[in-house]
Amino acid sequence: MRRGRCGGVMNRAPGSCVLLAVLAGCAGPPRAESVGWSDPVTFNAELAYLESVVESTPPQDPRLAFLLLAEYLNANRVHDGIIFFQTQLDGGGQLDDRGRAVYLSCLGILRGRYADRINLAERSRWVQETTVMLEQARVLTGNDDYLVRFSIALVYAQLPSRFNKRAQAYHDLRWLVINRARAPEPGLVREVYFQLALMHEGDGDAELAAQYLTRAGYEGLDRTTMLLTSFAEDATTGHTFHPRRLAEVVPGRVFVLSGFEFTEHHFIVSADGQELIAIDAGTRPDSAEAAYRALLRQVGDLPPLTTVFFTHAHWDHIGGHRFFRRLNPEVIFYARDNYRAELDMVVQAEIPFSYFFGATYDNELISDFRPDVTVAQRSEVYRGGTRFELIPVPGGETPDGMFIFMPDDGVLFVGDFIMPFLGAPFFEEGSIPGLFEAMDIAASIAPEHILHGHETLTRNWDTPQKLVVLRVQLQWLHEQVLAGIRAGLSRGDLHRMNLIPPGLYEHPETQLIYLIMRENFINRAFDQNVGYWHADGTGLDDLGRAEYGAMLTTYLDLSPRALAGAIEKMIEAGDHHLAARLADWALVAYPDAPRLENLRREAYLKLKEKYQFANPFKFIIYSELAGDETPQLE
Repeated sequence: MRRGRCGGVMNRAPGSCVLLAVLAGCAGPPRAESVGWSDPVTFNAELAYLESVVESTPPQDPRLAFLLLAEYLNANRVHDGIIFFQTQLDGGGQLDDRGRAVYLSCLGILRGRYADRINLAERSRWVQETTVMLEQARVLTGNDDYLVRFSIALVYAQLPSRFNKRAQAYHDLRWLVINRARAPEPGLVREVYFQLALMHEGDGDAELAAQYLTRAGYEGLDRTTMLLTSFAEDATTGHTFHPRRLAEVVPGRVFVLSGFEFTEHHFIVSADGQELIAIDAGTRPDSAEAAYRALLRQVGDLPPLTTVFFTHAHWDHIGGHRFFRRLNPEVIFYARDNYRAELDMVVQAEIPFSYFFGATYDNELISDFRPDVTVAQRSEVYRGGTRFELIPVPGGETPDGMFIFMPDDGVLFVGDFIMPFLGAPFFEEGSIPGLFEAMDIAASIAPEHILHGHETLTRNWDTPQKLVVLRVQLQWLHEQVLAGIRAGLSRGDLHRMNLIPPGLYEHPETQLIYLIMRENFINRAFDQNVGYWHADGTGLDDLGRAEYGAMLTTYLDLSPRALAGAIEKMIEAGDHHLAARLADWALVAYPDAPRLENLRREAYLKLKEKYQFANPFKFIIYSELAGDETPQLE
């Protein structure tokens, strides 16, 4: 068990709150052993949270264990991970067969990564023991669990031929491709394709290797990061959360189209079959048209589009409105009565990163958006025999939120009211009280289906029960942040507290979504309750990259070689944020240093890898800073 300097297991008593920790003088957990050059010096909040949760209650959601595994790998703390999972297995009284198999799988991957650090005389035995563990996991799950077979395939595909696992690796990898629809995360197939590319290259089939490499989304077999995500980045067309897909929520009536752009597209065929209704319009006319044409190909004849309900006036929900006007000039747009204030703000906002919506997006696309009907209070609208309830909500992301509810079908469209960033992270917006009120409204409606504006939101915030539990947890977190501010804590101090609400261990359904929310919630609450001068002195000066870059040479007299060596140590130790920041400063001092530029890119790629599951916005930004696109999965 990892213990903090306060003496207890890290945050096992979450109700102790920020203030008690301040008074006790807790400095956070000790630095853990690293496989790198040195111990990391930065606090890994995601790793600390996942360790605490997995240690306290064997997760019902195996993704938590695999997210923890991914954190260990990204931070180069493989030995720590081996000790952690072995400890859980050794004390595994609470583990059922599936849980034991998941932990054995995670341990197998970590041991496989660590094998080259084992003394050569002992390495064969180490590998044999690892394969025995993996085969135990296979047996415990009847050879029918995607994550377990994924783990086995990854290890076996990289073993030397003398271990006689190559044929089995091929078999498992092909099974994973055939059964990819069963993967808990669609992006896992990227690594399956990559391992098949490596194996075929090793067998001399360069053509087939190239095909699999392209499907994986890599330019070559020599890579810096392991991508297991369904997220994709295209500098021209922007970010997508999911491969292209059409799903029928209500057969023949309610359709969701994912992967055509940044936002989901929702279409409803009315009860009498005579009208088509859309929820939001996406980011650009071309992507809205692509989604509509895909629906037309899948369904066949569609009735005319008569109505579009808008959940809020953000770029990615209104930008395609012109296509719908062209499709039917008589179409009626519904939006909140206060949409104008939000629209004026986003039209004037310059998004500092182009990878979100792509180079083809321009705010001019939304400048002429006008609804035909504005909604000020809860209203009923009938379209083609289908009843819609339009429900204004304050929302967590924007003040002009509107729920669209189909009570006869149990479908609630909620837009982005629970976007983890509580508004766009580029400028100040979002409302924590508004979020809580909207959560209460959604929970009171108790729909059968909750459909959000983005695929990952729908996948994770999918039931009213989750909203009820999460509402209590976020209320507690809000109180802790405010208490910390009153105690003079910095934002970094709050993150280092690894704040875990009472009762979270007993609610596995919210353990992942609380992690996704926590960092952004703390940041938004802090920024909205603290001025630009902070208690720790942040904001009192205007030092920037230029000054820090000059400091490296003028006062510290550091050469490009010395700086590169320091950055390499940081990356090896898992201090990727520090490495990226130092590289940016160093390049101010030495703008023509290729080694520094390469290390900067490597640091940002490792940050992209770190956030590929729980923080898509960071994934987007780090992709752009690294200049690294990620092709969309088929």
